[in-house]
Amino acid sequence: MLVFTRRRNEAIIVADGIEIRVLRVSKDAVRLGVTAPGDVPVHRQEVYEQIRQENRRAAAPARLPIALPLSVRPSEGAS
Repeated sequence: MLVFTRRRNEAIIVADGIEIRVLRVSKDAVRLGVTAPGDVPVHRQEVYEQIRQENRRAAAPARLPIALPLSVRPSEGAS
């Protein structure tokens, strides 16, 4: 893991067009701003995990109900 020390209004450039800027620092939270091209998805970790879980669920093979054999009926004329 690469660790940075940044102060308010300082930024980190991740790749061309992706910037992460420290907007506010409080006692127990840091507010970050992310600038990225529209085709680069940016999510909080918990949202990203939900998306991954839904994608896995959607890609899983469908579970079809097991077909049970039809009950055998006695012929109507048999005694």
